[in-house]
Parts: sequence; C-alpha cells; structure tokens
Amino acid sequence: MMRLNRRFVVMFGAAMMMLLWQWVGFAQEAGSRTEEIEWTWEVRPVHADAKLPNVLLLGDSITRAYFPEVKQELEGVANVYLMATSASAGDARLVRQLEEFSKAEGVEFSVVHFNNGMHGWEYSEKEYREALPGFVAGIRAMAPKARLIWATTTPVKTDKDPGPTNARVDARNGIALTVIKADGIAVDDQHGLMAKHADLYQDSVHFNEAGAAIQGKQAAEMIRGLLSKPQRQGF
Repeated sequence: MMRLNRRFVVMFGAAMMMLLWQWVGFAQEAGSRTEEIEWTWEVRPVHADAKLPNVLLLGDSITRAYFPEVKQELEGVANVYLMATSASAGDARLVRQLEEFSKAEGVEFSVVHFNNGMHGWEYSEKEYREALPGFVAGIRAMAPKARLIWATTTPVKTDKDPGPTNARVDARNGIALTVIKADGIAVDDQHGLMAKHADLYQDSVHFNEAGAAIQGKQAAEMIRGLLSKPQRQGF
C-alpha cells in the first residue's frame, strides 16, 4: 500500500508539473501585453432566419457601437452577428478567440466585416504588420466561403501616449491597406468617413449615438452590396 501511495504521489506530481508547463507555455505563446481591462463581447440573433445569409461584424468597442445600426439596416436581409474583442493583432489570443467563436456559433458566414487596430499599443507597428496576415488567415479559416470587408481604424479626438495617437492610427491603417489590398479584400473607409464628423465624439476615441449610426449605415451599405453580388465559383 505504501508503494502505491508513493507511486500515486509521483504520478500526481508529474501531472501537476505537466499542467503547470502547459499553462506557462500558453502564457508564453500568447505573449499577451494586456491592457488594464481585457474583454470580449458576442451577440447573436435570438431567432436566426435559416433562409437568410449570415453576416459577422468583427472588431472592437467601436464596431460594437455601430452594430445595432447595421442590424437594423439589414433586417430581413441577413442575420447579423457580432464578435468584439480587446485583443490586438500580435496577441495569440485573438486567433484562438476566432476559433472558439466559430465552434460556438456553428454557422456559415457569407460576409465578414472586420477591423483590428485600436488596441494593443504595446505592440509595435512592425509586430502589427507581421501579425496581420495571420489574423486574416484566421478569419478565412473560420469563414472559408465568406467575402471580407476591412474597416479602416477611425481617428481619435485626443492623442494618448502611451495609447492611441492619430500618427499611430495612420501608420496602422497604411500597413493594413497594404495587406488587405494585396489580398483583394474590399475596404470600408470608416477613417475617412469619421474624419468628417469630428463633432460627434463621445469621448477621446468613441463616437456618440449619431456618429455610430453614420458608421453603421456605411458598413451596412457595403455588406448589402457584397450580398447582392453572385458568388464566384470556388469562392
């Protein structure tokens, strides 16, 4: 019996060490340079219409703000889903979140309207550039038949250093457009749109209800345009 107890202790200790190393490996893999508050926010139709195509808005709190307008604009046209996250391109959690969301929803998306650029200021623009293709690949893996729309990152009212500044937003938009256009992805210029509405900020980053409605209308218009086009063979 004593031998069995010792063997159990050894095996238990080995198992605990393995779990510890897995946890450490996860943390190292993620390399997460976290913000003070990290979050995800998911919204799905209460009663999805099986006859309609599914659309995903993928972004952050700015996307979350204009999601209701997009949903309203596309009522009777598409089932609209939302996945918003504070995870930045460069953070390995982001692609894992996509995988988990895809498994949880279990639906096929016809269009994915996405953005990533207003978080993760601890990541350099070089790291952002290196990570962005992997983010796009993660979206394609999650929604292989979907048409994609990239939304440019909106300007900020007040620069915050460390944090978002218009110089860094411009740099990230430039990097993203190089990657996005090379991949043949449509562009929703939310930056250009909201640069014309500097009077509609709610705070230094987000827009008020009127501003979010303007954003949502433009996003919905682009989504509707792609939904109306016939699907290319093999795409």
